[in-house]
Amino acid sequence: MAARYFTAFQRGTTRDRPFYDPHLPSYSSAVREKLDLQSSGRQWLMPITGSTRRIRLQSLSPAPRSRLARVGRRRVFVCRCVAFLAVVCAMAVIVLMLLGTEESHWTPPFRDSTLVFGRENLQHIWKWEIESGHYPSNGKIPEQIGFTSAILNPALPPAKAHTLISPFTPPPGPVTTITRGVGPRRTYLENQKQSIGAAYPPRPISGSIADLDIILEQCNFSEGKYVRDCLEFLRVSAGLDNGRRLRRGSVDGWKYAFMEEDRLEEEIPPRATQAAPIVPAGPYPTGRQISNAGLMKKRNSSLPPSNQAVGSNRSTACDPENLRLFHMFWAGPFNEKPYNLGLHLEPGQDLDACHPQIWLWINPGPAAAVPNPSALTDMYDALKTNPWAAPFLHPRFKNVIKFRLWNTTEQLDSNLELRDEWRKMDTLFNSGGVTVSVPAEQPAGNSSTALSKTGDMVHRLGSKSEATYDRLSVILSDMARFIVTHRYGGIYLDADTIFLRDWEELWGWKGAFAYRWSYHEDYNTAVLHLNKGSALGSFLFRTALKNGFDFHPVAVSKYLKEAHLENLLLRVPDALFDPAWLNTEGYQLERPTYPFFAGFADFFDTPEVQSAAPQVVGFEGFFRGAFSYHFHNFWWKPFDPARNWPDLGQKFAGGERAARAAANPHADPDDWSDKITDDKRDLDWATVLKRTFEAYIRGERPNMYGEWLRW
Repeated sequence: MAARYFTAFQRGTTRDRPFYDPHLPSYSSAVREKLDLQSSGRQWLMPITGSTRRIRLQSLSPAPRSRLARVGRRRVFVCRCVAFLAVVCAMAVIVLMLLGTEESHWTPPFRDSTLVFGRENLQHIWKWEIESGHYPSNGKIPEQIGFTSAILNPALPPAKAHTLISPFTPPPGPVTTITRGVGPRRTYLENQKQSIGAAYPPRPISGSIADLDIILEQCNFSEGKYVRDCLEFLRVSAGLDNGRRLRRGSVDGWKYAFMEEDRLEEEIPPRATQAAPIVPAGPYPTGRQISNAGLMKKRNSSLPPSNQAVGSNRSTACDPENLRLFHMFWAGPFNEKPYNLGLHLEPGQDLDACHPQIWLWINPGPAAAVPNPSALTDMYDALKTNPWAAPFLHPRFKNVIKFRLWNTTEQLDSNLELRDEWRKMDTLFNSGGVTVSVPAEQPAGNSSTALSKTGDMVHRLGSKSEATYDRLSVILSDMARFIVTHRYGGIYLDADTIFLRDWEELWGWKGAFAYRWSYHEDYNTAVLHLNKGSALGSFLFRTALKNGFDFHPVAVSKYLKEAHLENLLLRVPDALFDPAWLNTEGYQLERPTYPFFAGFADFFDTPEVQSAAPQVVGFEGFFRGAFSYHFHNFWWKPFDPARNWPDLGQKFAGGERAARAAANPHADPDDWSDKITDDKRDLDWATVLKRTFEAYIRGERPNMYGEWLRW
């Protein structure tokens, strides 16, 4: 057996071949071998042994082996020197890190950071927000913050008592990542049951609160959740499918809204007044006994002071100091885009409920212009003569929509964090690191001079087309949303947003939030909720000041991530406010939402293969369950090309006539007849939503909750 095994390795060989080759050269010493190699001269041959013959290859550019040897020795010497220097440099870096100052360690070695706060300040921000009732989430505090004891959280209910602790529970670490709930207990509301004969869904219960932690579990894209499933969860839990529900089995577990129970005075624990704890001396997290270990500070940036003191500004629903405000920002002449807000915010039968207002901030001139002294009067004169805006000046809507004049200088000077430094900035127009410089000789041009230069980006006023996109106004709005929500509180909405349902439950959530940027781990601040005068808002302004005054959503995402404050601005799934976004970017196409948009333009120009649906299913079938829809710009696309005027009935007939004449300049407005042959055969989604809203204003149909507009 062994012979057969070895025979396999001896095929093609001579059985009697000795174990060494007699043709190999032999030398008596290494010195003689070296001399023999050097004496071979310039003939440099390489033998290759084959089974039948030997091939000798002549080098094309032979060199003396003595020269090659010298080159090899030099190369080895150089490599050793480089390696030695590298080791010395590495040791020097290690020594500096271990023995250097805290500042030198805090600064990142290879890339710049946006962080300008130390750990003690970040702890102060976290503690202020938690104790102010602005953290109703069970999300963990990052370990990098370094709290050593749990902070009392008045926005969370007390934890359920545990009678048995598992022996496998690991011991607590040097830092804590949880808060201790001391707030009112929560009673989760049962799903709205179908009522016999009820044709409309009920409004949310006044004072009810949406648990965004639960919504995140059901709708988180990162966990593989589908937008269409999220919308079903939202509409079933809110009863929006009332009268249309099909038997699906028990959905009792689909609860996200809760009410807070009143607590007795003696049950409320005393408020903590001590300063935020700091990390004790010890190996955290890099082995150095310093407070900012592990944080990456922005280079050449001094630590700014915090203007916030630990305090509470929790408010009741209708606290006059903390109104429910929707903010919108608009540049240029008013048109049908903000006109289509939708008045589903109209008060219902509950007169004790706290009703929100819409504050529409109007920038009367280009983004870089300063309003003239008569700007407020001019603004109202323009609104009164604008057929799209005039209806909202009617006394009937005085408590629903309010127009506000935007003044950049006044707003910046009113901000404690900005007023002393914003004039030192090179430019106020920075978006994602791309800056736009405004000419120094024309920083305050008024609207009259600006309109003559509409081709210049600096002097544009509104986006008239895709080619003349008003980029500066968009950048200004990125900043304005943080300023108004920090100053007045409330929720900011981009003007290309359409309300789809009541936001009562979202107003109850006291934490700050924005929503997710499609599939990215970034924020989109098209919807932004900040609490009035919050520590989080102060952090964002101070950080933006030290980072080029950049308020782009991606920049804001970086600020919060590097400061470990992301949980203070909850990133809500985009299904709530932007349900078409993932589909338009090629995600979840195997199970898309309804309606399905391959691109945002489909909202205005619905493909013919789908264009029968809008008229059949109407408003009730448009992303049912979502709180709003964001159509992403397209300012130059009319909602209703065939009837591009406000069609609001006899109360506003004068404005309708003027707008119809502007839309059809070659037709006689007094000789106009409404013919179906002049209408578009298949109505797009944008058209259906506009005409639904107008029918509600005319009193021809109720809103989605079955409520008629009372004049």
